[in-house]
Amino acid sequence: QVQLVESGGGLVQPGGSLRLSCAASRAAASPITMSWFRQTPTEERELVASITRSGGSPYYEHSVKGRFIISEDDVKNAVYLQMNRLKPEDTAMYYCRAQIGATYYWGQGTQVTVSS
Repeated sequence: QVQLVESGGGLVQPGGSLRLSCAASRAAASPITMSWFRQTPTEERELVASITRSGGSPYYEHSVKGRFIISEDDVKNAVYLQMNRLKPEDTAMYYCRAQIGATYYWGQGTQVTVSS
């Protein structure tokens, strides 16, 4: 069973930065795509950023372009989300998702709160 272990969430002031990490353990194969989603109690889960092993430009949701950077470590089967210039509206539970073969796996989520 593949497990995704996330870390890096927390409380930060507006304008600050956080770096989320997600590592896929017990993976029999390397992930094809790794993504970050976020969800609030009142909104549906939305795709924030995504990166594919085959290359190509990463995807970013419009509101985070220029502020967030997604990157991966192929050796560790890990993905990272560097979040800069955070805004209160970035407050959400952030989830990592990995596509391995035809199956999607989700992490347990890490809370990001942007508040003064």
